[in-house]
Amino acid sequence: MTGIFKANNPYNTFLLFIYGLLLKLPIFLHPEIPSIDPIDGFLFKEMLRKMQLVNMPAIVYPLITFLLLFTQAITFNKLVSDQKLLQKPNYLTGMSYLLITSLFKEWSILSASLIINTLLVWVWARMSSLYNNPHAQTTLFNIGMVIGVSTFFYFPSVAFAALIIFALIVTRPFRLSEWLIALLGIITPYYFLLAYVFLTDKWQGYKFQGIAVSYPKFHQSGWALAAIIIVLFASIVGVFFIQQNQRRQLVQTRKSWNLVFLYFLVAVFIPFINATYSFQHWILSAIPLSVFMASAFLYPTKKWFALTLHWIIVLFVIAFSYFVS
Repeated sequence: MTGIFKANNPYNTFLLFIYGLLLKLPIFLHPEIPSIDPIDGFLFKEMLRKMQLVNMPAIVYPLITFLLLFTQAITFNKLVSDQKLLQKPNYLTGMSYLLITSLFKEWSILSASLIINTLLVWVWARMSSLYNNPHAQTTLFNIGMVIGVSTFFYFPSVAFAALIIFALIVTRPFRLSEWLIALLGIITPYYFLLAYVFLTDKWQGYKFQGIAVSYPKFHQSGWALAAIIIVLFASIVGVFFIQQNQRRQLVQTRKSWNLVFLYFLVAVFIPFINATYSFQHWILSAIPLSVFMASAFLYPTKKWFALTLHWIIVLFVIAFSYFVS
């Protein structure tokens, strides 16, 4: 499969759809209705309540989940190719994203974190375009707006505001006006939210969500821990090859890579600022991990390495899906 997705063939979009469908088949065989987590934002809670109120068939939830995951995989794969992060255009990033998210049951269930992954892929793309952008202020305001809206689904995602600061430091000379515009973008959704609450006379008793610093705990089997080790191993191998190839890349591409690494650091930090121990929220790290893993599939000169790594991960997916409770 790695040989097929190394090519930039337009038919690979359809093949990736079939590949993802096979990986995600268990979520259709045993559809699961998502539950509301206390840390979830009001938009996600309201969406689930509406869906449950109309007695939505259980199969709809995994269908939405798969469409979100496939769309995220294709979108991020295209952005990686557009930014020339890898040596040549390919579909390995999309393949890796579907692989990683299939390793853990929680990452194939509809959740607030899964939804905002779509928004954050767009945020990363816009941040990568800030270098020499003549319309940077408009872009920064839009980025801030999207991050503000994402907190309505999952409030700890406000930590991605730090990514704006990093992006401005990495890609642009200091301009106070740009920093303030980005902040204004984040605040704007809350301005409209407060206006709605006030005009509908829901001010009394309205409670804003917050964050809580905690040590993230989750209960996983030994198989799942082994899968985590494999993903980390593949990612470390990928990062090694990324470092080896960065010297031959354009300045803008190197800056985009810096944003990917910063994205990963913020995504890993987020589970530490919520009051839940669900493994679902670690899915935010799957986006940067997928491009690290794609590098491990692309760059090694020994074909057996990528092939073996791929099928080991697929075997873990099968084990989790059908044999591990």
